[in-house]
Amino acid sequence: MNATAYNEFAPPPVGGLGRSLSFALFMHLLLLAGLTWGIHWKTEPNTLSASAELWSAVPAEAAPAANEPEPTPPEPVKPPEPVQKVEPKPEPKPVPAPPKVSAAAEREAADIALKKEKEKKKLEEKKAADLEKKKKLEKEKLEKEKLDKEKAKEKEKDKAKELEKKKKEEALKKEEAAAKAKEDAKKSAAEEKRAAALRNENLKRMQGMAGATGDENAKGTALKASGPSASYAGRIRARIKPNITFTEDVAGNPKAEVEVRTSPDGTILSRKLLSSSGNKAWDDAVLKAIDKTATLPRDEDGRVPSVLEISFRPKD
Repeated sequence: MNATAYNEFAPPPVGGLGRSLSFALFMHLLLLAGLTWGIHWKTEPNTLSASAELWSAVPAEAAPAANEPEPTPPEPVKPPEPVQKVEPKPEPKPVPAPPKVSAAAEREAADIALKKEKEKKKLEEKKAADLEKKKKLEKEKLEKEKLDKEKAKEKEKDKAKELEKKKKEEALKKEEAAAKAKEDAKKSAAEEKRAAALRNENLKRMQGMAGATGDENAKGTALKASGPSASYAGRIRARIKPNITFTEDVAGNPKAEVEVRTSPDGTILSRKLLSSSGNKAWDDAVLKAIDKTATLPRDEDGRVPSVLEISFRPKD
């Protein structure tokens, strides 16, 4: 029997191996043709490109025969890389030539540009002037506030000085009032002393009534006359008359009689016209002179009568 004879116990041979190899070879040739066609397309412009997807069908295989090597499965076919489509670059468009401009249009454009430049410069100058004005106003405001503060300080100083002056005046018035009160106290003490002396004198007069100095027709009971002395009226006229201011010419020598009331120290308390001279100017001059005199001299006994009646003539 032949060694290659069929073994009845071996598995049946695999069928379709030749067809598979033929199909794989066909597909490889097709892939090679596609790659060659792609390279040829790149060298020629404006050619259409195409892509294809390859599929491999692997049929089911039977178990391998005994003592036969297992067939090596074919390598899977890789799909071809997609071909990039290169678009042609657009040609640059020609730049249109600028239109020709007339001389009048150029002058008008230049005038417009110059006008705009002037307006811009004028606006900038206005802004600068406004800024300068604002700065000046702020500076004046600050100076005014500073001046107001200085004036307020000066006013406070003047007020303090006025207050100090017022305090000094009040202190001076108090001192003057104290001095006046002290002087009044001294005068009061002197008046009391004088009154005491008069009381003592009256006592002596009462005690020496037998030696009275009255004449035969005298009806008084005092040691001496209590009225003013004979020369006292002349002394009063001599005191008052230099203070009379009268320059008018009068007919005759009219007489004005005046009543004068005084304090014990001779201060004139009041005066009134008892009998008018008939010349109002002379009457007024006499009354004003009495007011100006203010005090009357004491009599020989050191006293001043409380009420005096004095007559004045312009030509005496």
